[in-house]
Amino acid sequence: MGPHPQPWPQDDRLDPDLLRDGDQRNVVDAYRYWRLEAIVADLDARRHPFHVAIENFSHDFNIGSVVRTANAFLAAEVHIVGRRRWNRRGAMVTDRYQHVRHHADADELAAWAAGQGLPVLGVDNLPGAVPLETAELPESCVLLFGQEGEGLSAAARAAAGQVLAIGQYGSTRSINAGAAAAIAMHAWIRQHRFGQTPGGLGQEPGLG
Repeated sequence: MGPHPQPWPQDDRLDPDLLRDGDQRNVVDAYRYWRLEAIVADLDARRHPFHVAIENFSHDFNIGSVVRTANAFLAAEVHIVGRRRWNRRGAMVTDRYQHVRHHADADELAAWAAGQGLPVLGVDNLPGAVPLETAELPESCVLLFGQEGEGLSAAARAAAGQVLAIGQYGSTRSINAGAAAAIAMHAWIRQHRFGQTPGGLGQEPGLG
C-alpha cells in the first residue's frame, strides 16, 4: 500500500510514518497503517488457547516457518526448546507479532506446561501414536514437534502425555517439521474454530 491520501483518518492505532510513506509489511489489509503495538494488542485480545513448541538443536530452518504458521492460525505462543537462537528467515518478520518463549530443554517446557494446566501433545509418526485425523485435541494444549529429520527427542517423548501421528501414504519416511506443524494446527482449527468467520480483525479504521 502506498502513502495514504490526505486527510488522514484520526485513529491512535495508526502510524503517521506509515500513513506518510506507505505500508509494505506482510499484514492483512485490515491492519494496513496500524502501529506494530496496536496490531499485537488486537491479536492478543483474540489469540487461541493452543501453543506450539519445537525442538531446536541445529538451527533448523523450519522453525521460522512454524512461527509464521502459528501467527496465521493465531496461536497463543511459540516455544523454542533447546538452543535460544533460531533461524528467523522463514518467519517473514511474523515473529514481531507472535509471542515466542524459550525453554532450555523438554523438561523445562513440561514443567511450564504443567504449571499452566496444559497437556503436551507430541506430533511424530512413532509406533503406538494416535492418528491425528481421529484424535480429539484439547482446546488448551501444547503441540510439540521434534527437529527436522530426527523427530521428537527421547526427552520430548517423555514430556508428551500423548503422541499423534499424521497419516502418510507415500514412500517418504516423514514430512518436514514445518509442514507437520501446519497440518496439526489446522487440525486444531477444524475441531475448535471451524464454522467461525476467519480473521475477526478489529474494524478497519476508516482507511477507504
